[in-house]
Amino acid sequence: MIATHNIQAVTFDKNSICLQVDGKEITIPIDKVSKKLASANEIQRNLFTISPSGYGIHWPLIDEDLSIDALLKVA
Repeated sequence: MIATHNIQAVTFDKNSICLQVDGKEITIPIDKVSKKLASANEIQRNLFTISPSGYGIHWPLIDEDLSIDALLKVA
C-alpha cells in the first residue's frame, strides 16, 4: 500500500485543528471543517485513528471521518 500523505501529528487548540502533514504545519478553524468536531469535547476530539494509507482521520466517538486532501483544500 502506498501512503497518500504522511500525517505526523493531529492536535487541537480551542478553536482550531492543527495538523502536521507531509512536513508542513497547517492550522484550520474547526468550524470550517466539521460541525461534529466543533461541538465535540476534548476526549472526543483526541480519540482518533489515522488511516494506514494516510488518506484520512477517523473519530469513532463522534463517527466523523475527514480526508487529508479535503483538509488541505480548506487550508
